[in-house]
Amino acid sequence: MGMSVIISTADTNDAEQILKLQYLGYQSEAELYGDWAIEPLTQSLESLHAELTEQHVLVARLGEEIVGTVRGRLGPDGVGRIGRLVVHPRMQRHGLGGRLLEALEQRLAEDGAVSSYRLFTGHRSLGNLRLYTRQGYRQTAVEQVGGRVALVHLEKPAAAPLAATA
Repeated sequence: MGMSVIISTADTNDAEQILKLQYLGYQSEAELYGDWAIEPLTQSLESLHAELTEQHVLVARLGEEIVGTVRGRLGPDGVGRIGRLVVHPRMQRHGLGGRLLEALEQRLAEDGAVSSYRLFTGHRSLGNLRLYTRQGYRQTAVEQVGGRVALVHLEKPAAAPLAATA
């Protein structure tokens, strides 16, 4: 019998597993851009501990193993900013990334009125771009950040609350 993947809030005890997953998951991105100094690969444990207190960090668990994670926060402007979505390579293409995004969007909506959700990815990260498009995100800008990398910024309007029926 297989185990189910459970999405929950991360805590400080998860930090090391999150960093290891992040390191594993971003190897393909580093290779794609020829840059092994990208921030997800160089983030410190202390920095991640700070993020755990400053924003929502969700994890997807398969038993005791963390197989996915995503972070985000609701800004004072009503924009939910989402980052660091990573799914273990062996768990990719099974809908887990979409489930993590949806769970974080819901969590951010519980924080207050959300006008939209924003995120970004590299221009060569076609799998990421396909996922975000399937989840309702649309490209809003492309930002050149170096000779080899352009960041594609995407945004999704927040769902309007359903009107109460009489």
